[in-house]
Amino acid sequence: MDIAPEREDSVDMPARRRWFGDGRVLKRIVLAVLVLLILPYALIFFYLLPFIHPVSTLMLRDLVLLRGYDRQWVSLDKIAPVVVQSVMMSEDGQYCFHGGVDWAEMRMLVEDTLNGQATRGGSTIPMQTAKNLFLWNGRSFVRKALELPLAVSTDFVLSKRRLMEIYLNIAEWGPGIYGIEAAAQHHFKVPASKLTRRQASLLAVSLPNPIDRNAGKPGRGLRRLAGVIERRAQGSGDYIRCIYD
Repeated sequence: MDIAPEREDSVDMPARRRWFGDGRVLKRIVLAVLVLLILPYALIFFYLLPFIHPVSTLMLRDLVLLRGYDRQWVSLDKIAPVVVQSVMMSEDGQYCFHGGVDWAEMRMLVEDTLNGQATRGGSTIPMQTAKNLFLWNGRSFVRKALELPLAVSTDFVLSKRRLMEIYLNIAEWGPGIYGIEAAAQHHFKVPASKLTRRQASLLAVSLPNPIDRNAGKPGRGLRRLAGVIERRAQGSGDYIRCIYD
């Protein structure tokens, strides 16, 4: 008497049911992913409130790893204007004129990448703020695809002043050093309101790589870059009107 061979998928069916629960687990996974994608946009509106002091994903990482961090929130009114001027001239000269993304700059970066040329970062301050608040470090197309709409939304919902205030209070200026007040105290032993133009320019040019670029102990190259930004900041009047006008 012939015995019909057992179907392979009959063995796998119980395992599939255990893992997916007739689709219920899969639905929960999809729902969790959707919540994670939508949550940042809800938080943007929450950050409209001036008494809310957001933290970055790097700060949360330091907490989880029990490293701790130094961050002392200060309002924009208690930050020396030379800091805003220097950071804008170093990081995002068109900050007051774009809607979160400098599309002309992005187009040039894409063209350079397609042509195999080395490219600069090209991130605007809203893009960096969105990344610091909601995403992770490291270059990838996935992160950039998430970052662009978040930057546009952040710039649309928040005022330029509020967005700049958040950025300056969550930016990293050294291992465990977050925000301009902690940076000013750590590197120059003064509050953010008392930073000089040279000190502000040194902090600004250290932002792209705050671990290797020490604003308090700058090398020759960092001092040279700071000198360029210092000169640009002195003539930045028309570029910062959305902050102080």
